[in-house]
Amino acid sequence: MSQKTLIKCGWLVSLDPAVGDLRDAEILIEQDKIVAVGANLGAGADAVVDAGDLIVMPGLVNAHLHTWQTSLKLVGSEWVSPDYHKNMHANMATKFTAEDTYLGNLFGALNQIDSGTTTILDWCHNLRDLEMAERALDGLEEAEIRAVFGHGTAKPPTAEGEVPFTHVPHPRDRVEHLRNNRLTSNDGLVTLAMAILGPEFGSFDVAVADMRMARELGLISSAHVWNGYNRNLPEAEQIKDAYLKLGDMGLLGPDHNIVHGNYMAEDQIRYVIDQGCTITSTVMCEMHGHGAHALHGIVREMGHMPSIGTDTTVLVAEDMFGEMRGSLFALRFQISHAARNAGTYPLKKIPVASREALEWATIGGAKALGLEDKIGSLTPGKKADLVMLRADDQNLFPVHDPVYAIVELATGANVENVMINGEFKKRDGQLLYPEDKRAQLHRKVMDSACRLMDEAGYQPKAA
Repeated sequence: MSQKTLIKCGWLVSLDPAVGDLRDAEILIEQDKIVAVGANLGAGADAVVDAGDLIVMPGLVNAHLHTWQTSLKLVGSEWVSPDYHKNMHANMATKFTAEDTYLGNLFGALNQIDSGTTTILDWCHNLRDLEMAERALDGLEEAEIRAVFGHGTAKPPTAEGEVPFTHVPHPRDRVEHLRNNRLTSNDGLVTLAMAILGPEFGSFDVAVADMRMARELGLISSAHVWNGYNRNLPEAEQIKDAYLKLGDMGLLGPDHNIVHGNYMAEDQIRYVIDQGCTITSTVMCEMHGHGAHALHGIVREMGHMPSIGTDTTVLVAEDMFGEMRGSLFALRFQISHAARNAGTYPLKKIPVASREALEWATIGGAKALGLEDKIGSLTPGKKADLVMLRADDQNLFPVHDPVYAIVELATGANVENVMINGEFKKRDGQLLYPEDKRAQLHRKVMDSACRLMDEAGYQPKAA
């Protein structure tokens, strides 16, 4: 017999225009799906959840997160970009074991759930072998978060006589093993993608080979991009219109995700969007150490939906409420600043609505991950991934508009309940992960972080 749960909401923000925002509404969930949303559904249920003093909203989607780095939280708070690559990828990352990767992914995924994020793109770009990939997946599955696992590769310094990572294609045997054995379905709670070098961090030939393999296996490919070409290769190997060439080869489409892109030429940005690619901005991280605007504004101007993520917790907080708010204010400032330079300031109305930022963090992320038919809004037929916020918390009360409360006031501390796939993962303000295991996990994560920094010879600034 199917289990039915009826949630009686105080405020309901659905992000589905056909449903709207409702007061004193109900959501009926059967097994893992939403089956009805509305007022006075009159539905029988096996369980009734009283959420009369809560704001019910879709779960947040973190469209770009390096979960494996969680144990090194904010050790690089004052690093600039070269520091990150020198201290992390060329040093500490090389000390990671499969167990360190598991601990980072488990702890990081639990932190996302605790803070109201129900889905992540886990961009796991420090995998040296199959064991590390398997243990990364163990962490995600133990946390029971919805995740797209972006299988990535390590970027170690090149030893004498070795082929540099820039010229090494994605390991087909490893990806095929995961696809054929563990992540065979696109309908599971955890699904597979490829976190590839792309034309920015690898050679053009490697980018072509990787994107062809992703498409052959039916996977999303996601690439870090800044300028759109690899500046570190010899001049003869640089292809500065790489994305135009990839498009000519038929390799661009909704199955390719570009992260960042801040320094790309505008014609290439518009070209990839026209080709159907998604673009994910990690605005707080990009503002931390870069000198060009995030692309969520251009994506929006072209009538497409931006997606956002938190990127690396080594540099910034992995908090989607903060990312959502920062992304909104950064774009409002960018537009106002441009108007001032153009002599059309002050503006006559606010240029970006708060609701848009919430959509970037839900619907936009779902689209970037190829999950828009499953998550992102509280729509009958979609998965029951939702979050409930305490509306009477001091920082939210009184709620006059639930969207404003979510986007411009809420933090992870306001999250009372989190449901993923129709099951509570946080209830009454507490993660439903055994407390004894959680305490043990905390100790292991700290031991892991201390060992990694000790072996790398890195001393945190405040220590």
